[in-house]
Amino acid sequence: MSASKPGESYFHLHLVSDATGETLINVGRAACAQYANVLPIEHVYPLIRSMKQLERVLNEVENNPGILLYTLVDKELRDRLRQRCEALGVPHMSVLAPVVRLFQSYLGGEPTPRIGGQHSLDASYFKRIDALNFTVMHDDGHLTDDLEHADVVLLGVSRTSKTPTSIYLANRGIKTANIPLVPNVPLPPGVEKLKKPLVVGLVASPERIVEIRQNRLLGLNAGDTGTSYTDREAVSEELAFSRRLCARNGWPLIDVTRRSIEETAATILGLYAERKRRTIAET
Repeated sequence: MSASKPGESYFHLHLVSDATGETLINVGRAACAQYANVLPIEHVYPLIRSMKQLERVLNEVENNPGILLYTLVDKELRDRLRQRCEALGVPHMSVLAPVVRLFQSYLGGEPTPRIGGQHSLDASYFKRIDALNFTVMHDDGHLTDDLEHADVVLLGVSRTSKTPTSIYLANRGIKTANIPLVPNVPLPPGVEKLKKPLVVGLVASPERIVEIRQNRLLGLNAGDTGTSYTDREAVSEELAFSRRLCARNGWPLIDVTRRSIEETAATILGLYAERKRRTIAET
């Protein structure tokens, strides 16, 4: 996301899919692009195929109300999502339903719903699904025992776009784990000894981090908590620690202050490709 400008505002955009979520991401961003001074805080939930998964999503929506777009084939899941959104007063829409109805009115007959039916079932599709499964399971510091199986590991303080960047990379077939850097909390064991994955640090300007954190607290109706979470000096120290950690380990560092998710991901993909080339040259 680009650096903020005077007059810009934010809103939460929830994208719920039982497949990769690519269709929703493209539609959501195309719509958002029509509003020059309104920026989305994206929450992408791919591979939602059970009621338990959906309930976790809906709890997140309740905590961060905004707009919700979805593509869900299962009727029970759709009904539950609509019911809860209506109760919460959250505007929601199935992005494919109006198009499918138009096709049905012209072609006649009933459509045959298929999860992710727009994707061809080739090797690259299964690679993306595998990467998404891995990435969702390894979000926000979860399951750190098998990080050697990751292609990329992202590190960064809160609000450096680790999760949306991870999901974007996963949609490109890159197994991505992300780990938050929290003051006075040690890294999971073994992170500094990883060999296979490309480890990348994400930072931003203190002003940018404070601004996003304050907006998040407003979205949660938390107000000013009086903690170091939005204190500029404390945030500056968090970022300085991130820089020192990456410098000590020789990990590349990306400043995301003025970068969109796509730009950050493109830089990471370039680093990953270069790393693969070096590995092949050395073998």
